[in-house]
Amino acid sequence: METKRPIASVTLLAGFQWLFFMFANTIVIPISVGAAFQLEPIEIVSAIQRSFIFTGTACLLQGFLGHRKALMEGQSGLWWGVILSLAATASTLNIELSTVGGSIAVGVIISGILIAVFGLFGMGNLLQKWFTPIVMFVFLLLLANQLITIFLKGMVGLNTYDAVQPKVALFSFILAAFTILVHSKGKGMVSSLNLLIGMVVGWIFAVLLFPAESGETIRTTPFLTWFPWGQPALEWGIILTIVITGLLNTTNTIATLKGSEDIFHEKPTSKQYRNSFFITGALNTVAGVIGLVPYAPYASSLGFLQATGIRERAPFFVGSLLFILLGMIPELSAFFSTIPHSVGNTVLFVAYLQLFRSALRNIEGLTFDPKTVYRIALPALLGLSIMGLPKEVFATLPNLVQPLISNGLLVGILAALVMELLHYLNHLRKRTNFEAIGKDTT
Repeated sequence: METKRPIASVTLLAGFQWLFFMFANTIVIPISVGAAFQLEPIEIVSAIQRSFIFTGTACLLQGFLGHRKALMEGQSGLWWGVILSLAATASTLNIELSTVGGSIAVGVIISGILIAVFGLFGMGNLLQKWFTPIVMFVFLLLLANQLITIFLKGMVGLNTYDAVQPKVALFSFILAAFTILVHSKGKGMVSSLNLLIGMVVGWIFAVLLFPAESGETIRTTPFLTWFPWGQPALEWGIILTIVITGLLNTTNTIATLKGSEDIFHEKPTSKQYRNSFFITGALNTVAGVIGLVPYAPYASSLGFLQATGIRERAPFFVGSLLFILLGMIPELSAFFSTIPHSVGNTVLFVAYLQLFRSALRNIEGLTFDPKTVYRIALPALLGLSIMGLPKEVFATLPNLVQPLISNGLLVGILAALVMELLHYLNHLRKRTNFEAIGKDTT
């Protein structure tokens, strides 16, 4: 019995660490989407609770029946960006915001069905062959840059104010340094629980230093209404954009499962790809009905696992169950929703720095001749450049393609896939010519 107690206590603590990771990744999304669609505060709070319940359930389904790994299934950053972009362009498209929301919901449902069908027919295993180490590097690098930028803004107060807040910024960077120090200098479980320690310590000091950051919360039920973004509508340009986004979002599943090979020291099987795709597709179909940003395995989980060193599924399941409880019990939701945004963003900033390591691991051993450099640099730097451009510069493009072309992550992935396709065709041509020469000589 004495040997089991520390194991159980460590599992529980690691489960709380997963809980905070899920919470910090989730809380911002329904708030920003609710604001974009001008929802009432009570509807936004309901969406937050719904997100907690659905995300915890999604993680359990993937952990038990899908890819069966400790990888968070959450609301996709790619989907999030495209949905916010479409909501922001409603006025320029001369379409009612509720019509935009209703068309997005229809597109999400269609996309979810397609992804589930892909899963049933084993398309995931076919798609993963296109994700070469170079494509993986570009994806993880651009994803890390996109997320780090979001979290950095929260760390310096730009999510609330129009200018950097020096006191908040100083506090955030001190907390980041403390969390990194705990990870690099701590021993055993202290090092593994660095994110949880940073979250708790940061929360306590933030409440003492910035009491204004903690606000009141509204208590409501998780399932307040169906189609909260707007009743189903058929704006086909928006629907097509959403369906294309859904298909491209499969990169999250491929990249996360392929990236997990280095952490779990095993290659995902065809069955794991198939089950993961089917569950993600089914989840997204429901997400369209209840007004949630669609789901995908989080590539950022790789950084979390590397930062903590805890790869077992038991803490992951504990965290998922606790997250469901947060959504179901109003008092718990009210308490945890008071965590200062600067603290959540700082801890996530530290966790996602590890994505850079995951990206570099994919190109270790490559020979950097001029062709290889172009295959890496063109998509990576093109994506980074587009991320740095203001959205307004794309206003002259057709409305149908604006959300796609203005998304640096999407463009970078597509460019990397095209470059790898051209490389493959060139290699195939050379091999064919070589075989032809060999036949002529015989």
